[in-house]
Amino acid sequence: MYILDSNSFRVLEGYYPQTFQTFWDQFNELVRSGRAGSVEEVRKELDQRAARQHLLDWLEANKRIFVPPTPEDMAFVARIFAIPHFQQLIGTKQLARGDPVADPWIIARASSIAGTVVTEEKLKPGGAKIPNVCDHFGVECISLEQTLQREGWQY
Repeated sequence: MYILDSNSFRVLEGYYPQTFQTFWDQFNELVRSGRAGSVEEVRKELDQRAARQHLLDWLEANKRIFVPPTPEDMAFVARIFAIPHFQQLIGTKQLARGDPVADPWIIARASSIAGTVVTEEKLKPGGAKIPNVCDHFGVECISLEQTLQREGWQY
C-alpha cells in the first residue's frame, strides 16, 4: 500500500480532472482498492494550505483514506524521535505555531503495514527528511512519478 505525503497530493493539483481523466480514473481505482491512502495529519496539512478546488473536492470525497494513528504507529513515532537527529522532522516554526506535522506519521503508518511512503522529498546526506528516516528504518520510499512507473501508467 502507498502512503502519500501532502507534497505528493500537491503535485496532483496540476492533474486537472477534465484534462487528465484517465489518470484520475486509475488513481481513484488505486484508492478504492485500498492500495493508496494517507494519514490524518496529511489531511490537516492540506486543509491549512489553499489548494485548487478540484483537489479540495477530491479530498472531501475521499476523507476516509486519511486514517488516525494506531498504537503501533504511535510506538513507531516514538522510535523515530528517540533518535535526536530525527527530531528535526518537526520544525521550530511548526512547533511554535502548533501546525500539523505529518512526516513521522506517514513513515510510521507505512512501517506498520509494510507499505511504501510516497513523497517528493529527496534523500539528503546527513538530513532528517522523510527519505532519510525511511532509509534508516528500512521503509520503502518513492516519489509519485516512481509510483506511476511502478503501476505501469503511461499517457
